[in-house]
Amino acid sequence: MIVDQTLVRINEGVQLHHGQGRRDAARGLFAQIWDEIGGEHGDPLHVCVLAHSMADVQDDPHQELIWDERALAAADRLTDDRAAQAGVPMSVAALYPSLHLNLGECHRKLGDLGRARECLQQAQSGIGALGDDDYGRLIKAGLERLTRQLAAE
Repeated sequence: MIVDQTLVRINEGVQLHHGQGRRDAARGLFAQIWDEIGGEHGDPLHVCVLAHSMADVQDDPHQELIWDERALAAADRLTDDRAAQAGVPMSVAALYPSLHLNLGECHRKLGDLGRARECLQQAQSGIGALGDDDYGRLIKAGLERLTRQLAAE
């Protein structure tokens, strides 16, 4: 299998953020990669993964929402064949619950509870695509958390 160097670099940024707590450094690396891949017009896999990761390092929820929307738009252009070619161990359908969860969380932070609930519903409707693995459990736990938060608001 050919190693996708762009995904390797995106993962380095994820490690800067989650592994080392270096949010600003991750944001800088993601911005550099974004320019290199051609922004929103780049390979849909790269755009989706990078925008999804870039959203996580935003301080402003409005900016986070923009990046999450970019990730969702790129997922709509992504094929299972392209994901498999890069070694992604899941179908594109399995990405949607996470993408919609993140959008729902953004809308909740911004006070748009109606839109947050819509995103939560979209995420929940796709959970059948998730596996019974760490990723699937992580997303399902996030959906449960967002459900509780929205019920309390």
